Amino acid sequence: MSNPSPAAAVGLPVGRSLCYLVVAGVAWGTAGAAASLVFEASDLGPLALSFWRCLGGLLLLAGALALRRRRAARTGAAVPAGSEPRRRRVWRILATGTCLTVFQSAYFAAVEQTGLAVGTVITLGAGPVLIALGARVTLGERLGRGGLSAVAGALTGLLVLVMADGSGTVRPLGVVLALVSAAGYAAVTLITRRLGRGGAGPDPLSTAMWTFVVGAVGLLPPALAEGLLPHTAEPLRVLGLLVYVAAVPTALAYALYFAGAAGVRAATVSVIMLLEPVSAAVLAVVALNERLTSATVAGTALLLAAVAGLARQEARPAAGRRGAAKALT
Repeated sequence: MSNPSPAAAVGLPVGRSLCYLVVAGVAWGTAGAAASLVFEASDLGPLALSFWRCLGGLLLLAGALALRRRRAARTGAAVPAGSEPRRRRVWRILATGTCLTVFQSAYFAAVEQTGLAVGTVITLGAGPVLIALGARVTLGERLGRGGLSAVAGALTGLLVLVMADGSGTVRPLGVVLALVSAAGYAAVTLITRRLGRGGAGPDPLSTAMWTFVVGAVGLLPPALAEGLLPHTAEPLRVLGLLVYVAAVPTALAYALYFAGAAGVRAATVSVIMLLEPVSAAVLAVVALNERLTSATVAGTALLLAAVAGLARQEARPAAGRRGAAKALT
C-alpha cells in the first residue's frame, strides 16, 4: 500500500514540516528546566503548573489569531479557514485536548511515582512504538527497514541518555502511568496525522488554542485541589518563568507541532520529538552547570543520527515526486 504525499496532503513542504517539528522538540526540552526552577522558587505543584501552562498558551494563541484576523482585514489577505464539518471539528478538539491533557498529567504523575529517568524513558520510549503500530493499523504507513533501524537507534539513544546515571527506581504504578501518558501522546499524533492526510488540514493555531481550552478546563479542578496560586519569595522570577513556559514550549511549540505533524509520517514525528531530552540535556550542561558525561554525548549522537536518517528518508520520496512532476511538464 503506497503512502500519500505528506506535502500534498497539507500543502506544506516536507522540509518545512521537519523544521517545524525540530524547533518544537527543542522548545519542549526547555520546559523541564523552567519547571524545575518554578518548583525550586515556589510551592506550585505539577498540575497547577500544567493548568497555567494551558491557560497562558490559549491566551497567547487567541491574541495571535486576533492579530492575524486584524492584519488580514487591513490587507485583504485570506485567513486560513477549513471546510471541516462542525461535528468533526468538535470531535477533533475534544479528542486532541483530552489526549494531550492525559499525556501531560500522566507523565507528571509517573515522574512523581517512579522518578524522572524511568518515567521519561517509558513515556518517550513507548511513544514511537505505539505510534508506529497505530500508524500501520489505522493509516497504512510503513516504516521499512531504514525506518525501523532509525526508531531502534533513537530508543537506544534515549535509554543511554536518560538512564546512564542508574538512579531510576521502577515502580509498577509509575510504569502504568507512563504507558498511559505514552498512549495519550500517540493518540494526539495519530489524530493530527490522520486529519492532515485528507487535504488542507485544520489551522494549527486554532487547533492548539482549542486544545489548550480543553486542557485548562480539565486541569482546573485538580489544580485547585493542589493549590492554584504559588507562594514564593520571588514573585517576579516565578511570573517570568510561567510566561516563558506558556509562550515558548507551549504556544509556539504546539502550534509548530500541529503544523508539522500533519505533513510527515507519524513515526517520523515521534522520533523527531525525541529531540526534547536532547535539548534538555544540552541545556542542563550549558545553563545549569551539570557535568557533561560520555553517556550524554553518546545518547545525543544516537538520537541525532536517528532523526537525521528519518528526515533524509522522509525527504527522499518528496524529491522523487517533484522530479517526476517536472519530467511530465
